[in-house]
Amino acid sequence: MEKYAIVTGASDGIGRAICEALCREGVKVFGIGRKMPQPEIPGLTMHLLDMVQDPSAACDLVARLAKEYPIDLLVNNAGCAYYGLHENLNLNDIHSMVTLNLELPMLFTRILLPKLREKKGTVVMISSVTAQHASPHAAAYGATKAGLSAFSESIFEEVRKHGVKVVTISPDLTRTHLYRNADFTTSDAADECLYPADVADAVLFALHARPGSVIREITLRPQKNRIVKK
Repeated sequence: MEKYAIVTGASDGIGRAICEALCREGVKVFGIGRKMPQPEIPGLTMHLLDMVQDPSAACDLVARLAKEYPIDLLVNNAGCAYYGLHENLNLNDIHSMVTLNLELPMLFTRILLPKLREKKGTVVMISSVTAQHASPHAAAYGATKAGLSAFSESIFEEVRKHGVKVVTISPDLTRTHLYRNADFTTSDAADECLYPADVADAVLFALHARPGSVIREITLRPQKNRIVKK
């Protein structure tokens, strides 16, 4: 039986890696992002959309896909981050983080839950280790990811009796464009950062759990902890 998934933030980074991994497994994947992945991914149907600028259109798209296809899997991956002292953050930056990191995953999950109950499907939340501790210079970002993790825990308790699995994956520093608005980036050393494929592997690991068992949370850390100042 064919499987169908929606993956947000599918243009590059972690989202792209998850799409690649799912497509290799024969899943019919609908990606949502601002640009086409390069190179294109065989088996991926991409929908180009700026979810922060038009959240209503994003919700309409997810609702349409849920109506037209038997969606088994939702991966709430899309996110953005702005770093620095909280008093210096732009108000629009805070709004963007709340919208993309927290509000839209809540809305998409709400739209898809009836179909996921029917299919005994799975929701995957891509959170962050930043959600797990105090985060000076990332207070708002950490708060949105902490909210996402808390939402994930509560939704699991709400829908587990219906056979729906809810998984939270919390990566540490990963070599993506997330840090384009920061004064630091990841190290180039393979043991000092994660790769998007590491997160995609964790998604597959959770999805392959025995029916009846749920891998609720996965935290991914590089062996060593180092950032590089720009």
